[in-house]
Amino acid sequence: MKSRRAPRRFTAVLASLLVGSAVALTVSPAHADDLAATPAPNWSGLDVADYSGPIPTDAGRLMAQVPLAASVTLPDAGRAFRIQFATPDQHGRMASSTAAVFLPKGSAPAGGWPVIAWAHGTTGLGDACTPSAQPRSDRDAAYLGHWLRQGYAIVATDYVGLGTPGLMSYLNGESEAHSIVDSVKAARQTGLPLSRRWAIVGQSQGAGAALNGARRATELSRGSGLDYRGVVATGTPANIEQIVALGGPDFPPVRLPAGLNTYVTYILAGFIDARPDLRPQSVLTPLGAQLIEKARHLCYPEMASVMTGRDLRTLFRAPMSSIPGVRSALAEYMGTPYSGYDRPIFLGQGLLDTDVPAPSTLSLYAQMRANGQPVEVHVYPTKDHSGTVLASMPDSTPFLRRIMR
Repeated sequence: MKSRRAPRRFTAVLASLLVGSAVALTVSPAHADDLAATPAPNWSGLDVADYSGPIPTDAGRLMAQVPLAASVTLPDAGRAFRIQFATPDQHGRMASSTAAVFLPKGSAPAGGWPVIAWAHGTTGLGDACTPSAQPRSDRDAAYLGHWLRQGYAIVATDYVGLGTPGLMSYLNGESEAHSIVDSVKAARQTGLPLSRRWAIVGQSQGAGAALNGARRATELSRGSGLDYRGVVATGTPANIEQIVALGGPDFPPVRLPAGLNTYVTYILAGFIDARPDLRPQSVLTPLGAQLIEKARHLCYPEMASVMTGRDLRTLFRAPMSSIPGVRSALAEYMGTPYSGYDRPIFLGQGLLDTDVPAPSTLSLYAQMRANGQPVEVHVYPTKDHSGTVLASMPDSTPFLRRIMR
């Protein structure tokens, strides 16, 4: 795969576009006050947040399965389960993770239901934020319900460290790729009628995870009998590592919306955990250290409330760039690959997106095209970050139908 590192001129232009987009767009993301508080998790009888038992050495090995509680299933699902499986964590150690498996209503076709691996967007880093232990948002219920009605089973990973020991490594492409692929490998061991054919679908954080998973799906599933077909990604956070590397007492030059502030704290919390050798915490102020500690435990609604009106510059006592090797380390940690794909790619982007401004996805599309990747992009001029998910369905539905034949 070609280097993920962007030229400095490209980085400067992208930084100005992203910051400009975030403050200039007139449609704002949901305010923290508008977000519902995170309820207590429902583990469906499989609470493994503090699991300390044996873990298989082979990635994707199923460890446990239970029926999913009615309060956290999907209205359009026929049957649903919560599973635990083995997968590597961000430190390369074998760990366990969890996922939800949803089956369509009715009888499975010959060969089983084709599978969509769902890569979820930002929910937070604390165990209470685990998607398989929480009701899905109205938007996600509608979106995932659409795919169930189309005849796809859904395997929805939680990402390793979310609802299991350790910290979920936010936007860590390597870790999230394993969680996605290994969840599908494990689901095929449940005895449920699942096809070999599968694709990845992701939004926001999950779009970056989906593309990292897509880049490595064939490699990571080799020998499992799976037949990977392609990926749908909406609101993809690409080239963001170049902006994070500029963070410091003088950057960004403006206050950002609560959502963007929250994403930065999650990125820093994950990066500090994944790269202790670089001591990224050394550039933080005492306030910055306090906020990053909160980010390790709070779900998105609660953390967005904490970060409303914050000036990110107050988190830093020194520039991120003062950490030796930080730019390449960030690229390795959270870069979205723009080459090396072997199956079709669907990118969807709303022009009113202030969570992942359009220059992020569109710069990735340009990089992919320049590298001859099998990519198509669909732009939704009147849609924001969340609205793009449902708006993309008329385009992504025939795309998936075509690649899953």
